[in-house]
Amino acid sequence: MPDDIDNTPPPDPGGVQHDAEPADESLDLLTVAEVAAMLRLSKMTIYRLMDKGRLPALRVGRSFRIPRDSVQALLEESSHLR
Repeated sequence: MPDDIDNTPPPDPGGVQHDAEPADESLDLLTVAEVAAMLRLSKMTIYRLMDKGRLPALRVGRSFRIPRDSVQALLEESSHLR
C-alpha cells in the first residue's frame, strides 16, 4: 500500500464544513447609514469621504461596510487639522 494515500474520510455531503479559519472577531463593520448617524452627517457626505479615500471602506456585493477603526482614524485626523 503506497504512503501517499489520504485516509481521511470524505466530507459529509450536505453538512457544514468548518475547515476555514474563524473570522476576525475584532473587525467591527458599520453600514454607511450607521456611520452617518454616528457622525451626524448625511449618507452622501459619507460616500464622498469614501470616494476621496479619507474613509476606507469594503465593498460587499452592492453595499459598503466601513471598519469602526476607519471612522476613529477619520475623527483623529480631523481633530489634528484644527
